[in-house]
Amino acid sequence: MIYYENGSTKTSLSADDLKRGMFKALKNIGTKKKVLAIPPDYTRLPSRAGVLTEYCWQYFGDKLTDILPALGTHTPMTDEQISHMFGKTPRSLFRDHDWRNDVITLGTVPSEFVKEVSDGAVDYTWPAQVNKLLVEGNFDLILSIGQVVPHEVVGMANYNKNVFVGTGGAEGINKSHFIGAAYGMEKMMGHADTPVRKIFNYASENFSNHLPIVYVQTVVGLNKKGELQTYGLFIGDDYSVFDKAAKLSLQVNFEMVDEPIKKAVVWLDPTEFKSTWLGNKSVYRTRMALADGGELIVLAPALKEFGEDKEIDKLIRKYGYFGTPHTLKLVEENEDLRNNLSAAAHLIHGSSEGRFSITYCPGKEPENLTKEEIESVGFKYADYDEVTAKYNPQKLKEGKNIMPDGEEVFYISNPALGLWAFKERFKF
Repeated sequence: MIYYENGSTKTSLSADDLKRGMFKALKNIGTKKKVLAIPPDYTRLPSRAGVLTEYCWQYFGDKLTDILPALGTHTPMTDEQISHMFGKTPRSLFRDHDWRNDVITLGTVPSEFVKEVSDGAVDYTWPAQVNKLLVEGNFDLILSIGQVVPHEVVGMANYNKNVFVGTGGAEGINKSHFIGAAYGMEKMMGHADTPVRKIFNYASENFSNHLPIVYVQTVVGLNKKGELQTYGLFIGDDYSVFDKAAKLSLQVNFEMVDEPIKKAVVWLDPTEFKSTWLGNKSVYRTRMALADGGELIVLAPALKEFGEDKEIDKLIRKYGYFGTPHTLKLVEENEDLRNNLSAAAHLIHGSSEGRFSITYCPGKEPENLTKEEIESVGFKYADYDEVTAKYNPQKLKEGKNIMPDGEEVFYISNPALGLWAFKERFKF
């Protein structure tokens, strides 16, 4: 059932619009005694999920007893991040998700189904895992709040991914990431109906349908002025609410370029991107637009680590981003990588497969990654000051730029908000 929907390519929802929409949906849902909110973490800051969660608190008061940010494998949020993203929502309501210890398995998707939907890319069972709070908390409403946007693992982010990955466990996260990587991310990004989504939907229909989950989905993108704009808000409890948001997201967050991009410059906001685990969105989201032999330059002033999780960081340092065949061989030969398939998937996602070069430009602070560290994992390195002197992110406009020397550069200020492709590399 859809409790509220408002969105189009011309819609621009203000904070008041979002509040009215949320309150109307919550009224339509009916009286509740105990509520859990599952918003994204700080890595999804532009999603508007922070203010929507704050509206939930304003509406329910002390009936909103718990807020569980959908961390997945990300680092728990700091008090500063919580205050910035969630406003006056009480800090005491927030819980940290421990993806290794705080999970239970609701059921297991059979290997036959996984093999069938992945076209034989993998052949194993998939556990539908969630944080135990969802089951043991005795909630009569669980609000899964987030943004629908193109995604490298599942095709389009959010909906039940927010539950099964955002509050999921090590095995479920690892295996789902690897399914997407083995199947091929370029066949999935921008598509709502993908192998990983089919697996999540199987789990929703068979294992979590007893949980009172309602999905609050936003569609947010950059408008022609380069400003964040909220194009849609869709609230409901079944696949139809995701489908509507996904269709709008493809119109808003997807850009088809006229010709392959020879040089792309991507800016990583220092408040959001401190690792290649997140920063490689610059690779994922542009790869279908980049020309063979092209160059991707990533301006990463706050880059201090590869993986936010220490074990994953260690694996990235050990094995690097050297392409799909190489990584699949490493998985077969090395138990540590085989036991952390999300890391293996990330190594595949972060490689250009030798088709274009990837140059990272970390800042100059002592904690930033060094030239030696950058190059050791298969990336190129360039001096941040020298590169920004030529390609100043404050002067570049979104999309195509012609430099004083006649060079053409394609600039992206936030890779997390979109997907770029050349028509021959994207199949509708």
